[in-house]
Amino acid sequence: MKSIAGKLVILAAVAFAVSSCGNTIRGVGHDTSNAINATQDAGRNIDRAASR
Repeated sequence: MKSIAGKLVILAAVAFAVSSCGNTIRGVGHDTSNAINATQDAGRNIDRAASR
């Protein structure tokens, strides 16, 4: 019985670690997207300022 409980604990820990990695990768993707959008907005602002 202890070996089954131990395996379940290990399985739960692995599942938690994998889901945490997925959230981190998703977060990095959002951060990268936000940085690209901010850079593009800054470029548009500079272009508009130079056009005046």
